[in-house]
Amino acid sequence: MGGMISTLIHGARAVIANCKNKTDRTSLWVKDLVERRGFKRATVALAAKNARLIWALLHSEKEYQVDYVK
Repeated sequence: MGGMISTLIHGARAVIANCKNKTDRTSLWVKDLVERRGFKRATVALAAKNARLIWALLHSEKEYQVDYVK
């Protein structure tokens, strides 16, 4: 379990480090979150969001859709 959590955290750090010049919805959300909450909290928030997304995809057995809005 600990390996999975650290992998999600490292992935979130990589996303935050590379979203500076991007304008997609997720990158804008991440940049705003870093401004409001700071880098470390934004990293954990993004990792948690990715964990929920992964769980939902595995549970529903559907494919990931980039522009999906409920």
